Amino acid sequence: MGAINVTPDSFSDGGTSLDPIRARDIAQAMAASGADLIDIGAESTRPGATPVGSAEELSRLLPVLQAVAPHVTVPISVDTYKCPVAERALDAGASIVNDISAFAYDPQLGDLVARRGVPAILMHTRGRPDDMYAHAEYADVVAEVMADLQRAIDRAVQLGVTRDRLIVDPGLGFAKRAEQSMATLAGLDRFAALGLPILAGPSRKSFMTAATGPLPPGERDWPTAAAVTAAVLAGAHIVRVHNVEKMVHVVRVADALRLAAGG
Repeated sequence: MGAINVTPDSFSDGGTSLDPIRARDIAQAMAASGADLIDIGAESTRPGATPVGSAEELSRLLPVLQAVAPHVTVPISVDTYKCPVAERALDAGASIVNDISAFAYDPQLGDLVARRGVPAILMHTRGRPDDMYAHAEYADVVAEVMADLQRAIDRAVQLGVTRDRLIVDPGLGFAKRAEQSMATLAGLDRFAALGLPILAGPSRKSFMTAATGPLPPGERDWPTAAAVTAAVLAGAHIVRVHNVEKMVHVVRVADALRLAAGG
């Protein structure tokens, strides 16, 4: 999954994808390099981010979707937790909903996903972006994240979404301190017990600098390659990355190793 952040304060690219034509070119390059999915988001949800309203999010998102959707053949997911934004995005060419809150922030989004019959990614977090670290208290982070995700799955099913439309994401870097994100990634194989496809998104995230020392986001592709390899070997079905051109090779080698080991 190639990630395109349509925000002026993107931690990974500094807002270079705000221009629809630039975003279209990036999406086409990602698809040509081997991306199977394109994920587009127009609100920063990194720790400490300030939320934006639906109108502002749509003003960024729709021009990019309208520029990208006719020019790529791979599915597009919309990274949003707001029902009105997701509905307009689905009408504009997106076909998957990627919700960082797993329908906790806006239950109507679950109703929309059920009604439209589209797949949804349920990501783990606690709290909101501006206070998520206050909720980063775990005795056993993997077990507790799995339990939270099971509750999210149950919530989605109660809202009418069928299990075969769901993907889970343990939310690396969200409501988790660096050592907790590391432990979650190291224990990713345990998430198979949830019985759903697993998405892992370590790309360029700051938790990796606990091992490397300080690195700006644009210089975190080597650490990302290590984390992506670990994710694939542990059973991730999808990895969300910013540099598709480089990471597709990492994924293919890691997947070949997994298969060689009988995975």
